[in-house]
This record gives sequence, C-alpha cells and structure tokens, in this order.
Amino acid sequence: MITQDARADRYCLEAIGRLTAEFHDVLPREVVTDTVLAARRDLEGQVAGEALAEMLHRLAHHRLTRLRVVA
Repeated sequence: MITQDARADRYCLEAIGRLTAEFHDVLPREVVTDTVLAARRDLEGQVAGEALAEMLHRLAHHRLTRLRVVA
C-alpha cells in the first residue's frame, strides 16, 4: 500500500513504480515504498527542486541494492 505522502508526491510515485518493477523479484513492494519515502525525507531541503527526481531515484536505488545484497 502506498501511503498518503507518496500519493501526494509525483517524484515518489515515479520512483516507486520504476523501482518496484526493477526489484520485484527480490524485494516486496512495501520495502521499495518505505525505502523511497525514507530517501525522500532525507533529501528534503538538501537538493534543488530540479534535481530531486533523479537524486531520489539514485538514493533509493542505492539503498535497495544494498538491501538486496544483504537479503
């Protein structure tokens, strides 16, 4: 389930969609969603608006890759 925060943020929705497709065979959608939302919170106020989509995807992808290796 996607939380209300993710529904309101198109960057989160886009990242969740792409990363869920990429990691569908190794990580549940809930883990992808939680990871994207955590990355979004961490980037808040740290990244220029025009770079947010790319940085969100990169940070969440990095974290999910690390989770995949550990799992």
